[in-house]
Amino acid sequence: MKIYLPTRLLGMKRGNLIFVILGSIFALVCLRLGFWQLSRLSERKALNRELSARATTAPVPMNQLPKDTGAAHFRRVRVSGVYDYTHEIYVTNRTRNGSPGVQLVTPLRVAGTDTAVLVTRGWVYAPDGMTIERSRWKEPDTLNGDAFVEFFNTGNGNAKLAGRDRSYRWLDERTLAQDFPYPIAPYHLILISGGAAAGPNVPPRLDVPPLDEGPHQSYAIQWFSFATISIIGMFLFVRRK
Repeated sequence: MKIYLPTRLLGMKRGNLIFVILGSIFALVCLRLGFWQLSRLSERKALNRELSARATTAPVPMNQLPKDTGAAHFRRVRVSGVYDYTHEIYVTNRTRNGSPGVQLVTPLRVAGTDTAVLVTRGWVYAPDGMTIERSRWKEPDTLNGDAFVEFFNTGNGNAKLAGRDRSYRWLDERTLAQDFPYPIAPYHLILISGGAAAGPNVPPRLDVPPLDEGPHQSYAIQWFSFATISIIGMFLFVRRK
């Protein structure tokens, strides 16, 4: 099989020709990566649509949740049990509408199982993002309400805040498992409704978090930009030579 090159390329010096070939390969790689990022963006949008649909469906009992935590993510559930306020924890430095505060996370003991599920009851304003009057935010011991399933977080460093009782930077499953006298579920719940009626001592409930599309579109633009720069640069180089 014979390969025919343009006359301008045939007349080039060997070093210049190698430069053009490498530049062409680089441009092709950038184009491939750009289209790959667009494919990832399409997958992310499809996942967001599925998660949004889960968050708006009718709630199911907790024992009907899928065993796969990925399939259970954002599912709405009907939850009932008894709060264990003795082991309540706090996620610090959580903002809401631009204000600093903490999230109240209370273990819920569910009848028929020794495993507790952590329930984020809501958000409370704290000027320093850490300190609240804990006794003020106690609701009735029994909960019957709706919630949605959320994953535990992962991060670098220590999830537990040193020097502050039962305070965490984020909810890390392994760290939490060491701090409770009973097993905890492999997910936690964000309470939407239920518990005490709205009032000055009831923490504002959290909404379903917005779903972003990630950085895939910006990455695709960057790769296409690199490919364009490479192609234009080679064109000008060949024309000059």
